Amino acid sequence: MSALARYARAEWGPLFSTVRDALAARRWRAVPMTLAAVCLTAVFQYVQNQPWGFRFVQDIGCVRAEDPLWLALLRTPLSLFVPALDLPVWGALAQLLIVFGIAEICLGRWRTLLVAYTATLAGTLYARVGIELGPGNPIGLPASDAQVVDTGPSAAVVGLAVLVCWRYRAYFTAALVTVLMVVEVLVKNNLAGKEHLAAIAAVLVLCAIEAVRHRRGGTRSDGSSDGSGPEGEGPGVKPPIQS
Repeated sequence: MSALARYARAEWGPLFSTVRDALAARRWRAVPMTLAAVCLTAVFQYVQNQPWGFRFVQDIGCVRAEDPLWLALLRTPLSLFVPALDLPVWGALAQLLIVFGIAEICLGRWRTLLVAYTATLAGTLYARVGIELGPGNPIGLPASDAQVVDTGPSAAVVGLAVLVCWRYRAYFTAALVTVLMVVEVLVKNNLAGKEHLAAIAAVLVLCAIEAVRHRRGGTRSDGSSDGSGPEGEGPGVKPPIQS
């Protein structure tokens, strides 16, 4: 076995085995939440491109920093599944199918949704802070970004990718995703790129909390904190974290 193959096996082997075994055992039944998310996104895409449906989708799932905070928080959960109008919808559907599918197998559906919402909410709240700081601040945003529609699963996808890679000790991949998001901001300094970094920051906080709990003995040797694995929703179990 070549050195590259050995490295790939060490980096992705546990993650690949978990996903492969789950799909082999249950096929599409292993990812029901992911399939529902893909279908919901496709429905939103169809509806928002109809004259009668555009305003409806805007009202229930489109978030702008200029919106009242309570309204933004109310719309944020559905905003994950409203694809951006200026991007091809197949990109959002592919992100959901691949990344949400892997996360659902590895984390369980409820943890996947919780992390996805946390990452998206971090980006949504960052936009308000960034606009308040102004463009003169390194992490600030111009006032015009308050009117930018903030939808789509990208922040959730980035956050889930980093968390799953960290849990399965694919540290190089997690670092690579983070570096690519930094490069995105350097090349195209826009709201979406900075929201991705905010999502990663929120997920890293979750990783740090889990690491502290593990060191305090709160995590069993099988990687589950409550003895049920990833919420009993798939055969994948996180390997133990090595300090």
